[in-house]
Amino acid sequence: MPTIALVYFSQGGSTHLLAEQIAAGARQSGQAELRLIRLHGHQVHEGRWQDDTVLARLSEADLIVFGVPTFMGGPAAQFKAFADATAGLWFARAWTGKLAAGFTTSGSPSGDKLATLSYLSVLAAQHGMHWLSWDALPYQPDGTNHLGSFLGLMGHNLANPGEAPVLSEADARSAQRFGEHLARTAQRLSPQPAALPA
Repeated sequence: MPTIALVYFSQGGSTHLLAEQIAAGARQSGQAELRLIRLHGHQVHEGRWQDDTVLARLSEADLIVFGVPTFMGGPAAQFKAFADATAGLWFARAWTGKLAAGFTTSGSPSGDKLATLSYLSVLAAQHGMHWLSWDALPYQPDGTNHLGSFLGLMGHNLANPGEAPVLSEADARSAQRFGEHLARTAQRLSPQPAALPA
C-alpha cells in the first residue's frame, strides 16, 4: 500500500481544512496510508526553514502532496522557505521518481491560484518527481471541481478576512474526490513488490 504525505502550510486554516478533506477521501479509498504534515512559521529561523524530521518523513513517502495558500499571486513565504530547504534533497536526487501533486486556497474564486499550482508542479519537476494532475470534469452535478482546475486542487475560503475559515460543500467534496483520485493513482503507479518465485 503506497504512503501519501500531505505537507502543507496553513495561515488562517482554510488550507488545513482542505488537507483534512483530501486525507479523508484518500483514506476512504482504502488504497493508501496517509500522513498529514503541517508546516509552521516557527520552523523558519532568520528566513531559513529547518526541520530534518519532516524531510525524513517526506522522503519515506511514495506520493508527496504539496499544499499552500496563495498569497499575493504565489505560494505563501513560509512554504517557499520549506521548498528552499529541500535543496539538499534536490542535489542528492532523493525524491527522483516519486509522485507529486498539489493544492491551494485563496480568499477569492480566482486569486491567481493557477500561479501557485504551476509553482508547485515546477518544484516537483526540479526534484525529478512525476506530477499527478486531476482528471475531474468541472461543474459536476454535485459541485465537484466547480473551480475548473486540472493541474491540482483549488479551494476558496468563503469567510471574511479575520473570521474562521469556511469551505463550501463543493470544495469539501472536491477535496475528498481529489484524495480518492490520488490514492487510486498512487496505488496504480507505485512500484509493487516483486512476486515470490513459484
